[in-house]
Amino acid sequence: MEMTRALKFETPSFTKRLRGMLGVDFYRLFHTPMFYIFLVIAAIIPAMILGTSGSDTAEGVAPLYTNTWQIIAADTPIYAVSDMGQYANMNMVFIFGGIMVSIFIGHDYKSGYVKQLFTTHAKKQDYMMSKTITCAFAMACMCITYLMGGVVAGFLAGTSFEVNVGSLIIAIVSKMIMSLGWASLYTFLNIIFRRYFGISIASSFFFGTGILIIGAGAIVGNSSILNIFLYGSSVYACLSSNIMTLLVCLVVSVAWAIIYNLLGTLILSKSDVY
Repeated sequence: MEMTRALKFETPSFTKRLRGMLGVDFYRLFHTPMFYIFLVIAAIIPAMILGTSGSDTAEGVAPLYTNTWQIIAADTPIYAVSDMGQYANMNMVFIFGGIMVSIFIGHDYKSGYVKQLFTTHAKKQDYMMSKTITCAFAMACMCITYLMGGVVAGFLAGTSFEVNVGSLIIAIVSKMIMSLGWASLYTFLNIIFRRYFGISIASSFFFGTGILIIGAGAIVGNSSILNIFLYGSSVYACLSSNIMTLLVCLVVSVAWAIIYNLLGTLILSKSDVY
C-alpha cells in the first residue's frame, strides 16, 4: 500500500505533466525575439500584398484587390487555380508560421534541450502536444497581427471595407482554428527531419504553400471533397462563410492534430530523438 502511494506520488498526472511542459514552451516562446519578429512579418504581409498586386489592363495596372477584406480571405471557396493572387490572403500566415515552427523546434535539438528533456523521462506524447499547442497559439497570434496590418493597409490604400460582418468573423475565426492543424503538421514534419534543419524548413514551406492541394484542385475542380485536406479547409474559410464553414474547419483541424500527434509520438517512441 505504501509503495503504491509512493508511485502515485512520484508519477505526475498527464494534466500536470502537460501543464509543466506548456509552461516551459510558452516561457521560451515569449522570451525569444523570433516570436515577435514573425508577428511583425505577419503584420507587414498585407501591406506588401496590397502594394505589389495588380493586373495589366489597357489603361495600365489595375489593383487586384478592391476590397480590404479580400486580403483576409477569398470571396468564395477556391481550389482550382484560376489566379494565384486569390491565394494571397491570411493563408500566407501558415507559410511563414511553418518556418517559425521549424526554427522553434529546431532549436530544441541544436541546443541539446531535447536530450535533457527525455533524459528526465518526459513522455513523447506530452512533447508533441505541447509543441502543437504552443505553435498553434503563435500562429493564431500571427493571424491577429495580420488582421491588424490588413486593416491599416486598407486605410492607407483606400480600398473598400464593405463586407458581410458575420461571414468575415467566421472566416477569421476559422482560419485561426486551422492554426491547430497546421501546427500539428509542422511539428510532425520537424520530428521527421529533426536532424536536418534546412530540410525541415524547406518541407514546412513546401506544404505551407499548399501546392499539393492546389494541384489536386486543378485536376478535380472546385470540389468540397478537398475539405478533408488541411489546406482545402483553409481556403474553405472565405468571405461567404457560414456556421458550417466553422464546423468543417474545426473538425478538420482537430482531426489532423490527433493524427499528426499520434504519428509523431510513434516516431519519437521508436527512434533515437537526439
